[in-house]
Amino acid sequence: MRAALSERQLNRALLARQGLLERRALAVPDALDAMGALQAQYAPSMYVGLWSRVAGLPRAAVTEALEARRAVQATLMRGTIHLVSRADYWPLAVATGPARRAAWPADYSAEAATLREALRDGPLRRKEIEALIGKEATRYVGLGLDLVRVPPSGTWERRRADVFGLAETWLGPADVGPDEALDRLVTRYLTGFGPATPAEIANWAGLKDVTPALERLPLRRFGGLVDLPGLPLPDADTPAPVRFLGTWDALLLVHARRAGVLPERHRPRVFSTKRPQSVGTFLVDGRVAGAWRPDGTLEPFEPLSAPVRREVEDEFARLLAFCA
Repeated sequence: MRAALSERQLNRALLARQGLLERRALAVPDALDAMGALQAQYAPSMYVGLWSRVAGLPRAAVTEALEARRAVQATLMRGTIHLVSRADYWPLAVATGPARRAAWPADYSAEAATLREALRDGPLRRKEIEALIGKEATRYVGLGLDLVRVPPSGTWERRRADVFGLAETWLGPADVGPDEALDRLVTRYLTGFGPATPAEIANWAGLKDVTPALERLPLRRFGGLVDLPGLPLPDADTPAPVRFLGTWDALLLVHARRAGVLPERHRPRVFSTKRPQSVGTFLVDGRVAGAWRPDGTLEPFEPLSAPVRREVEDEFARLLAFCA
């Protein structure tokens, strides 16, 4: 067992694994695998999140990956929408499936069977699904039935994600067992977010326990944290450039709290009942220092020095050009 890591070491490890210390020259599916999936509650945030992590990313590359089925939007970890590579979809879906189905507030198995049969003829719009099984069942059926969001819905060009298809039709049937699936899920978390405690991995996944996978995988340990061998652990004083994040970026959620990316004094300004979609944020020295809006507004949460302010404004100008 190695010595415990400081918060700053964990911060730099997280940024490195997310591609936020240095943008990586990767195709969209490979970038998603490297960062452990991308939360995608709001379509444009997927594009912003990848732009901040992938070198020279054309905006159209994300839509093209979805249309070519190399990347997939679906309900996965914690019953929330994620963008993942085609290769990762079934392992993550199988690993999280029982927990998602257990989250049904009522038994929708009959409605799920009805919808599955209807979707064999092709994707349906949300309104068509509501007419078929009712609004209440439509709200929850995707927790138990493996559905994908079918482009062009849920893209930059058509942001409303209201067309759904069966994953087994869109991608082919599941080809992974539960043990292999859970191992892949834990591997993806540590690749993108580690080192971490078992509880943090489970929190991200929406599972009660990931111990079986931890017992199978080769691990290194830092105090109470687990990690996979060979993953980046930059020095604590590694410089961290200014980076912009979209809404609901998983770096800011509870499972990543240990790395200190979102100072607790700023958390109510990012997540609150008045802002159910959170806000876009920017990082200075690896920590949230303010918010941004697509209209060109910057809202620093703390005073910025003149050089830092210029770095923030320059990166923001590049982001707005990407979004234009």
